[in-house]
Amino acid sequence: MKIVQVCPRYYPHIGGVEYVVKSVAERLAKLGHEVTLLAGEPGIAKPEEEFINGVRVVRWPTWNPGEAYHFPKKRSELEKFLKELSRNLDVAHVHSVHSMFSVYSLRILKNSIDRVAVTPYYHGTGHTAVRRFLWVFWRKYVKGMLRNCVIHTVSKLEASLVERDFGVKAIPIENGVEEWVRELRREPEGYALYSGRIEKYKNIDLLAKIVKLLNERYSLDIQLKVFGGGPYRDKLEELLKRLGVPYEIGDFKPFEEYIKTLAHATFFGLLSEKESYPQSVNEANAIGVPVVVAKPWGLNFEGRRRTLIIDIKQPLDMLVDEVYRFLENVHREEKSFVPSWNEVTLEYMKKLYGG
Repeated sequence: MKIVQVCPRYYPHIGGVEYVVKSVAERLAKLGHEVTLLAGEPGIAKPEEEFINGVRVVRWPTWNPGEAYHFPKKRSELEKFLKELSRNLDVAHVHSVHSMFSVYSLRILKNSIDRVAVTPYYHGTGHTAVRRFLWVFWRKYVKGMLRNCVIHTVSKLEASLVERDFGVKAIPIENGVEEWVRELRREPEGYALYSGRIEKYKNIDLLAKIVKLLNERYSLDIQLKVFGGGPYRDKLEELLKRLGVPYEIGDFKPFEEYIKTLAHATFFGLLSEKESYPQSVNEANAIGVPVVVAKPWGLNFEGRRRTLIIDIKQPLDMLVDEVYRFLENVHREEKSFVPSWNEVTLEYMKKLYGG
C-alpha cells in the first residue's frame, strides 16, 4: 500500500504524537508499504525531504506561536504537493485535530482520496483560557472535517468524547510499546518520576506535595524526578524549592535512557486532568512500575494492574494515605499486559486501512 501519515511535528522532536507516528510509520515500512510522512517544522524556510528508517519524511515550514497551533506556511504549495501525492495513494492518516497544519492537510486529502483515517488525540477542551475559547469555534470546523473519515481513538474514553462532540463513531485501538520494553523488570531506587510537558495543568506541584507527605508521614525517602520542558518549568522549580521536597529536574531524556530511568522508579505519577492516552503510563504498565493517575482520563487504564486511579479533588491527606496503601500492596500484583507496536500496527492495517 501507498500511505501518507500527517502529523504536527516529527522525530527528532520529542512528544507523544511524534513517538506514536514514528512507531507505526517505521513498522509499516518494514512490512513493505510505501510510507510518506508529512510533518510541520517551525525551523525551516522551505520544504525539506529525507529518508529515516525506510520512511520518506517531508518537513513543511510552519509557524508555531507559543509552541502551539502549527500554522502552515506556503499553503498554496502545500495544497499542490498533497494533490499530486494523492494521485497514487491508497490511504491517508492524519494525526491531531489540535494542529492547524494537520487539519489543513486533512481538508485537502479528504477531497482527493477515498480512504482517510484521523486520530484526533482529543480530550474535550484546550489547556488555557484562550485555547478553550478558540475551541468553541474550532470544534465546529473540525466536526465538518471528520465526516466521511475513518476515526481512530487511542482509548474508549476518547471515543466517547469524539462521539459526543463531533457526532461520529470511532474505532479504539490502544497505543503500544517497544517490544523490548515488555522484557524489562522493575528495580525501584527511591524516586517518583514524572516525564512530559511541564505545564501548570499537569499538576506536578500536587505530585510533589504527595511525595513530601509520604516522606514525612510514613518515613519514606523518595525523591521527585521531573524530566521535560514547557512554560511552567521555572515556576515549578521555585515551588519545589519552597516545599523542601528532594527533587531533580531536567530536560527530556533520550528514549532508551528514559526507559531505564522509568524502570528504576518507585512509582510514576501523572496527575493531569486533561490527557488522551499518555504513552508514559503505557510504558510504566508494560514494565510493571506502579502508576498513579488522575480521573477522568485515568479511567482509560481501569483494570490495569499496579495502577491507582485517583480523584485529585479529594483532600491532600486522603490522597497521600491512598497512595501509601497502594505502594505497600502493589508488589502482590502481576504487571499488566500492554500490546507491542508490531501488534498495534497490524490492528491499524486491519481496522483503519482496510488492508
